[in-house]
Amino acid sequence: MPRASLDKQPRDVAAMFDEVAPRYDHTNSVLSMRQDRRWRTRLAQALDVRTGERVLDLAAGTGTSSEPLVAAGAQVVACDFSLGMLRAGAGRGAGLAFVAGDALHLPFADGVFDAVTISFGLRNVTDVGVALGELRRVTRHGGRLVVCEFSHPTWGPLRRLYTGYLMRLLPAVARRVSSSPDSYVYLAESIRAWPDQAGLGRVIREAGWEDVAYRNLSGGIVALHRAVRP
Repeated sequence: MPRASLDKQPRDVAAMFDEVAPRYDHTNSVLSMRQDRRWRTRLAQALDVRTGERVLDLAAGTGTSSEPLVAAGAQVVACDFSLGMLRAGAGRGAGLAFVAGDALHLPFADGVFDAVTISFGLRNVTDVGVALGELRRVTRHGGRLVVCEFSHPTWGPLRRLYTGYLMRLLPAVARRVSSSPDSYVYLAESIRAWPDQAGLGRVIREAGWEDVAYRNLSGGIVALHRAVRP
């Protein structure tokens, strides 16, 4: 299957994730040097979910990002547009419901969630502003948003090292561990093309969210952006 390109045609992106689904979690763990678990834990802490709250985990994939939220006592809906990912994650346990859905046209009523989150999926949508607007629509007033996404290392030497890893080492490692290694070339390119921390913060504010702030993880390789629905 041809890999997705940076124009992010939805059918191509969905097909790409269907292809990588069987070994997606294992591949991510290897490529992140097991930092992915720490990032998920930090996301759950930033979202600050309480027992019984309704939480939307958009672009949830196989549901690994949802598990810490369920453990915190939330009622979690894991939504993704890749049916292959949803099938791979089926049966993860109580407190987690899988729903197929498009980030640009979420299949939920207005204001039904106490908190919403998206991990490593926002850069894969064709219109980031529309996706953030949809997340805002389905969140109650005063509800919270946390975006966990690859970003830009803040220290020059780390940034150069990381760029080299993305463009050379990551595809080589993916060829050994992934069910669709060419897809990780797209991954590397999409990370490099993504806005930095301040840039994404502006996009979130322009989508109608307030109190936008971010926190760097792993030196800025990943950033958590937190905001509130007015």
